[in-house]
Amino acid sequence: MAKRSSQGAGLSQRQLRVGELIRRTLSDILMQGEVHDPELNRLSVTVGEVRTSPDLRVATAYVMPLGGEHRDEALAALRRNAGELRRLVFRQLRLKYSPELRFAIDETFDRMDEAREIFSREEVRRDTGDGGDD
Repeated sequence: MAKRSSQGAGLSQRQLRVGELIRRTLSDILMQGEVHDPELNRLSVTVGEVRTSPDLRVATAYVMPLGGEHRDEALAALRRNAGELRRLVFRQLRLKYSPELRFAIDETFDRMDEAREIFSREEVRRDTGDGGDD
């Protein structure tokens, strides 16, 4: 499974800008159901981030289906339609190169839930000064 480092670490402004353009465009295409795959169109998929390679030839979209359910099904549908999505995205963006689109599950939300759970523990609240027993 692809791991990503902290947001923006080591990425150029160009990579960040192109990644955000791809993210917005891909989100719009998925929201409007422009892909000719009924299975993909019935899923509600959030595109949290798109990371591009330094040469902008590969773009990895970090996605999460609504509610976090059917992750494997969503990834399979996106990967199956990667060629069509690539054409739709880059027809609108008009970049010099049409990057290969790759998809991975966005685990940011899972990590936030885990952090909330940790911070809600009594011993952690006590250690951070939020326990009230000073």
